[in-house]
Amino acid sequence: MTGYVLRRLIGAAVVLLALSAIVYGLFYAGPSNPALLACGKGCTPDRLAEVKSAMGLDKPLADQYLSFLHGIFFGHDYSSGPSIRQCPAPCLGYSFESDQSVTSILTSALPVSASLALGALTLSVLLGVSAGLVTVLSKRRWLDRALNAVVLLGYSTPVFLVALVLLIVFCSDLRWLPFPTYVPLTEDPVQWARNLLLPWIALALIQAAAYARMTRAQTLETLGEDHVRTARAYGLSERRVIIRHVLRGALTPLVTLAAIDLAAVMTSAVLTESMFGLPGIGHALVGAVGIGDLPVIVGVTLAAGTVYILANALADILYAAIDPRVELT
Repeated sequence: MTGYVLRRLIGAAVVLLALSAIVYGLFYAGPSNPALLACGKGCTPDRLAEVKSAMGLDKPLADQYLSFLHGIFFGHDYSSGPSIRQCPAPCLGYSFESDQSVTSILTSALPVSASLALGALTLSVLLGVSAGLVTVLSKRRWLDRALNAVVLLGYSTPVFLVALVLLIVFCSDLRWLPFPTYVPLTEDPVQWARNLLLPWIALALIQAAAYARMTRAQTLETLGEDHVRTARAYGLSERRVIIRHVLRGALTPLVTLAAIDLAAVMTSAVLTESMFGLPGIGHALVGAVGIGDLPVIVGVTLAAGTVYILANALADILYAAIDPRVELT
């Protein structure tokens, strides 16, 4: 198992290195002028040359990329006239628009996106798995049909519509909850959960539909397998058969789906963060695109890719740990 984990982590590191080269090349070798974007309107030629030198764009592209990698592992210093802006490792670049390092921007946005993703994922898994198991095990056709209708409704409802309805009903009309603002978990856990409840529900209602469908399909498939029939033939109770033999095989594929969903919500919940005014990674990306802040765009893209790659590697490792039938190759 240790060798399998090491191989997966080494593979993830290789993919990350390739991703960084592709992303850097796409943005910095393209037709856009990063120095001109950072310099802003009314930029003079002298100022443009100064910004270009400060960003290291006066060097060949290969040297720029190696300097970028060096900054990730060892940090980087950016000169701006007589002053030096320090960017400690891991340095993903420096935003001259906001006068902050990209790492500090991501660090302030990451807890918001992580809180949103973890809460929504937990709620969606609980709702989806419970609903899927109830429809299979209850053996009531009307309940199965009702769940299918709810699942179809969940799939077809856009997240921004759910968010808007929740805000109008619970914040504006009933006033049961405040309009969401991010409160750090370390400051006030109750207010942290209270302010994130509506965003969690908005994301979980749609995600839960996928978990319900997959749980139902996998459970029905597992119930027909030979080892389940053998366990029943040995006289095991139905509860023990379900818990020890059915759930383990049926829920294993959900590990991969949950890992991918966690990465997706953390890195692409732009609509949800915008609707609820949450300053997460998606919100930072939208702001950077609006002003052409290329270092932030590159940093967010690399951070998003890193989360996806690590989530997939973690899913492979958990899959192998849960299901002994998986070949550790």
